[in-house]
Amino acid sequence: MADRRRINGPTGGTSAPVFSKYVIKSPEDGSDRPSRTRPGNVPRKMFLKTGVTPSASGSAYLELEASKQSLTSTRGLASLSTSGLKLTCTVHGPRPLPKSAPFSPHIILSTHVKYAPFATRKRRGYIRDSTERDLGVHLETALRGVIIGDRWPKSGVDVIITILEGEEDQWWGDDRGRAAAGAEEWGMMSVLSGCVTVASAAIVDAGIDCVDVVSGGVAAIIREPKGSLMSTMLVLDPVPSEHQEILAACVVAYLPGRDEITDLWVRGEIGPLRSSEKSFSYEDLANNAVQAALGSHRVLVGALKETAEMKMHH
Repeated sequence: MADRRRINGPTGGTSAPVFSKYVIKSPEDGSDRPSRTRPGNVPRKMFLKTGVTPSASGSAYLELEASKQSLTSTRGLASLSTSGLKLTCTVHGPRPLPKSAPFSPHIILSTHVKYAPFATRKRRGYIRDSTERDLGVHLETALRGVIIGDRWPKSGVDVIITILEGEEDQWWGDDRGRAAAGAEEWGMMSVLSGCVTVASAAIVDAGIDCVDVVSGGVAAIIREPKGSLMSTMLVLDPVPSEHQEILAACVVAYLPGRDEITDLWVRGEIGPLRSSEKSFSYEDLANNAVQAALGSHRVLVGALKETAEMKMHH
């Protein structure tokens, strides 16, 4: 029986009105689209911290630097954040499985990835959709080859990631334009890369033995106008809102110490290209994603060392 006293909200997504003194150009011409200011081989700055949730066995928080867009106003220039990434991860376990569960000689890994309702411009639902389930499956594949599961028979561990702010799939001006209908979900590639890195930090913080510290990296082949012609190039850590067209993207979960890839995900198609464009292969795309993962690994190791030093002092 329905609750007649409950006032339900609207079924569709809503956005609050924004009153700004800045004059934003019309998105139809695309002239105010943000552009990438970083070199192609330079990823965004990353902040990573462990031990943010005391009630969990292990936890971590990851944040990527948001790109900035300049807007013209009557008083000069202002900057508007166009895309960013904020993730929090908690690890619960290892803990014994219920007595009714069948015997397992190794640990049972469970991953759960969920967007917060306010994580993207389009409001997310409270029930996991297909995108979030895909992210959880890829994350489980990436972590399963890292954890030494034989040391915890008939035990389980839960890895829960909440996406506080997710990458947008395209420039916000395209929401009302022509590109929204056929836009790919490119933002989830960077989200998966961040999920692998933050989950790895939380697992180490929980004291779970691993063969190595895994990190995520993403690379993409983009097509940008260069003068009167279009050119293709490889970039690390792409921001979908900064590029007019992304041809293909690749995410890897990489173990630097063992030189192994535990998860590989490629989306898009590379060719055929125009005669004036430089051609790339999927191998080039994967190699650049590994280079991005090495950059994340350096930040990850630095954050873990900092946490270990703080625990020693206390």
